[in-house]
Order: sequence, then C-alpha cells, then structure tokens
Amino acid sequence: MDDPNRPVTGYPAPTHNPNPNGYAVGGNRPPSGTGYPYAAPPPTTGYYSHQNNHYNQQNYYQDPYSARRATCLRRIFAFVIGLIIIMGTITFIVWLVLRPQLPEFRVDSFSVSNFTVGNNSLVSFTSEIQITARNPNKKMKLGYDHISADVFYKSESLADTTIPPFYQDTKNETSIKANFAAAGRYVDKGVVDGINWDRSKNGNVGFNLRMISRVKFEAKAWRTRRRFLKVFCGDLVVGITSNGRSGMLTGGPKQCRAGI
Repeated sequence: MDDPNRPVTGYPAPTHNPNPNGYAVGGNRPPSGTGYPYAAPPPTTGYYSHQNNHYNQQNYYQDPYSARRATCLRRIFAFVIGLIIIMGTITFIVWLVLRPQLPEFRVDSFSVSNFTVGNNSLVSFTSEIQITARNPNKKMKLGYDHISADVFYKSESLADTTIPPFYQDTKNETSIKANFAAAGRYVDKGVVDGINWDRSKNGNVGFNLRMISRVKFEAKAWRTRRRFLKVFCGDLVVGITSNGRSGMLTGGPKQCRAGI
C-alpha cells in the first residue's frame, strides 16, 4: 500500500519557511501599522490635495485685499500728518512775521458818588471809571465787541454795565468810559461789614474791576477768529470817609492784567 505522506514523483519537495508572512529571516520588514510596504511620496490627488489647494486659494484671494487696505490706511495717515505739519509751519511763520501781542489796559480814574450801605444789606452808589486801552502791535489791528464790565468788592459783584464796541489801529491808544449804578443792590452781610470796617479804619475801600470782551486780530487779508479777552484790574482803592458819600481813586493809575 502506498504511503500517503510520500511526495509525488516529479514535483519538488516543499521547503519549510519559518516566516509565515513571506519575508526572509533577517530581511527588512515594513514598519508596523503600514499597509504599503514600499516608500512612496504622498499622493498628489485626493482629499489632502484638495485641502491644500483650497488653503492656497484663500491666501491668494485674501492677501491682495489686506495689502490694499493697509496701503490705503498708510496713505491717509501720512496725509493727515503732512497736513498738520503744513498748517503748523504756516501758523509759525505768520506768528514770526506778525508777532501778535495782547492789548494793554490801565485804569486812569475811578470816582464814586452817593455811596450808601444800609443795615438791611443794601448798597447804592454811582461811579465812573476811565480806562485806557492800548494796542501794542505794529502790524495787527484790534476789534472789540460784546464788552461787559463788573465792579466787585472782593468777590461780591456790586454793579455791572456794558461798554460800546470800538476798533483800534496799530500802536493806538483808546480811552474808554464805563458808568456804573447800583440802586439798592442786595449783598451779603459780610460785604456790608467789610465795607463799613474799611471806611471806619482809614476811609479807603478797595474795589476790583473785571471786563470780558470778544476781540479780533486783523492784519490786511489775515484775520483770526474772535476770542474772549478777560481783563482784571485789582486793588482799586477809593478814598471814602465814614461820613462822606463820594471818593476818588488813590495812588494814581493802575495797570490791569489781560489774558485770552
């Protein structure tokens, strides 16, 4: 009887391979987890290629817009800076040429009549103040309007008035007259006590004058916008005795401070 394990004559006997995966012992195996045993470049088509192309298209369409916007902003910023520099340079040159100066004011006389202070905190008087306004500019003319004036005792207003507008040429002096009248003006009791104390002590009462006006500087074709000019004349001492009702400015003319 023939042996079933005997190889068939004419066929080579099978060899024993210790590696069931078909790779020789000691040979190079592909890394674990890879299904493709040979090194190959990543695919250029398919899902990944589509994502890369989409990202590149987005950069292509967005970068030109961002660049144009940044360029536009830089141009606007440069234009604004250049305009500021040009205007500042023009203003500085005009200032060097014209050298504008604030006007000067001086109180020449201050008279008070019918000055009475009642126990009921009422003050009555009439007064006239003579003021000299001087324009020190050589190339600029001055125009004043909406001029208001107040007479104070310390910080308490006693009377107010308005002064007509006027115009000054270069290097010009203008005399201004301000008339005040207070008929039974109510003031704080501390003001009454202070005036009575000054009159009983040496007969001198100190007043303050404040003026506010709109002023315009002009030089041929060049004009400035109207500005508010504030003038303060302090320590105007008027001699009024305790029994008298009239007085005049003592100590001579007083210079005032002016500012814008």
